[in-house]
Amino acid sequence: MQRRHALLSLALSIGASFGAQAQGPDWPQRPIKLIVPYAPGGSADIAARLVTDEWAKKLGGVMVVDNRAGAGGNLGVDAVAKSAPDGYTIGLQTVSLAINPALTPKMPYDTLKDLAPIGMVASSQHVLVVTNSLPAKDVKSLIALLKAEPGKHNYASAGGGSTFHMAAELFKANADVPLVHIPYRGGGPALVDTIGGQVSLSFPVLSAALPQVQGGKLRALGVTGTKRSPLMPDVPTLAEAGLANYSFETWFMVFAPAATPKAVIDKLNASLNEALKSPAVAARMTKEGFDPIPSTPEQARARLEKELPQWGRLIKERGIKAD
Repeated sequence: MQRRHALLSLALSIGASFGAQAQGPDWPQRPIKLIVPYAPGGSADIAARLVTDEWAKKLGGVMVVDNRAGAGGNLGVDAVAKSAPDGYTIGLQTVSLAINPALTPKMPYDTLKDLAPIGMVASSQHVLVVTNSLPAKDVKSLIALLKAEPGKHNYASAGGGSTFHMAAELFKANADVPLVHIPYRGGGPALVDTIGGQVSLSFPVLSAALPQVQGGKLRALGVTGTKRSPLMPDVPTLAEAGLANYSFETWFMVFAPAATPKAVIDKLNASLNEALKSPAVAARMTKEGFDPIPSTPEQARARLEKELPQWGRLIKERGIKAD
């Protein structure tokens, strides 16, 4: 019994010391690992690398991006959820943080209970693009064509449950059109086959679509956000084009394990917001098709709490499945 009490006292002592070190004024004292749950080169990886150097500088430390792809992003997020809550392992995930729980029967973590949002990073629009062989020149004529030829047209996504997939399903629901889903293993192959005409249309992220549209390989009919993109000023939003209730953007959020001390969360958040407001980071993000979103941890959590049930309803109503 005495030995048990001694071990408990030691554990409490270590925990108190750990918490004090984590919250100390000299934190961070070693490099911070930012886990991105996708392969290098994707939108999440680009967003992370656009901000980490300036973020680390404002924080007074070192930040290293660690790509851990797998399970639609769940593998990397789970690694963050189960890491030590000391602020030295954090993660960056897309809107899939709110989408995946409804797609995955047995989630390895609880989004709201196991993660502590640090803040929003940025958002990025998707673009409705059609293959050049399709006669539709605008959204209205595309919808008319799809309704006139049911079963003939399909769309490419970066995989079941991907943001490409969600953007297209929202389009189908708002426009009430028949479209066959063709999932690919990544956004690159999906875009290639849209260019080649193997599929009729797709919803790539703006940064990926831009060079193909500018090069005349694809026709852009609408962007998915609430405002036009300065990179495609002549392309209307889908709401402007007639789908009044349509709005979709991929957002990026950073988070830590749930038990991370508030002082650490606040320090990470303040330095992140400083980095996002710096002219250099803002300019680089705009060039790549991102809009910086400085926020508080509470605002980031509120966004999660709002969108989790929204995506859950859409996924259930549309019968959407992950690969």
